[in-house]
Amino acid sequence: MAHKYALYTGCVAKGAGRELMTATTLACEKLGIELVEMTDAACCGAGVISEDNPMIADIVNARTFALAEEMGLDIINICGTCQGVHRKFQKKMADDPAYMARVNEALKKETGREYKGTAKARHMYEVLLGDYGLDKLKEAVTKPLKGLKVAPFYGCYALRPHDYSDLKDPDNPDELERLIEALGCDVIDYPAKLKCCGFPILMMNKANSLQLSGNAIADAKDAGADCIVTPCPLCHLNMDAYQPEIESIMGKKLNLPILHIPQLVAMALGFSTSDLRMNTHIVRPTPALTSL
Repeated sequence: MAHKYALYTGCVAKGAGRELMTATTLACEKLGIELVEMTDAACCGAGVISEDNPMIADIVNARTFALAEEMGLDIINICGTCQGVHRKFQKKMADDPAYMARVNEALKKETGREYKGTAKARHMYEVLLGDYGLDKLKEAVTKPLKGLKVAPFYGCYALRPHDYSDLKDPDNPDELERLIEALGCDVIDYPAKLKCCGFPILMMNKANSLQLSGNAIADAKDAGADCIVTPCPLCHLNMDAYQPEIESIMGKKLNLPILHIPQLVAMALGFSTSDLRMNTHIVRPTPALTSL
């Protein structure tokens, strides 16, 4: 079965977190998943544009899906926030055909394109769980990450609103846990895995934002985690890039690496932390990671 997708990178993987794109490319090449990058797609808006002008946000995302439909491919996201925005957009269009017609009228006028609703959007971890399959993934693993204690952190957009979530049970999900176990890791359960990292309020209330991230990191560390893994680059940024500042706020050392899902997958496929450019992380790989 062929696995080919239109890759929607999101902004972070082409900017502040380019190492995430590296891991995605390497992992998918090794798995035989073909990615066709959507180089002409715009930012999803991250829920910010829609606060000021929902129609503009919907037209922008309608254009993205129209591009994928022209390619004849479903979209694969590597950003939990982008996936959440795309999922919400599609449900909004499906629930209100009259509004969808208005969006398409504006889209056609400006670009000559039309959103039909035929292309789906999935996060990479959803593709691995569903389209690709965990059994096939286990067969592809060349370096099981035995002994690595991994704490999953879902991020808000994977969980909320419940009506839009692709998770079977957003209040008690197990999707990341099943993927982590398939890679040979030990799953660390901890209360904060379903909390917010604080990124959405970073610009408005930095202290509270970083406290939220700090609480989650400390919770995972206290539970015995060697690292946190998340499907969202914004969670990754908040918990990795700001971790030194978080430590100052909390008054204690954390030193817990934050990984993006493709990085963990790529490690289990045989790539080193050096291959995956993890030296660009603010919290560099610890012995628990480099020893693997």
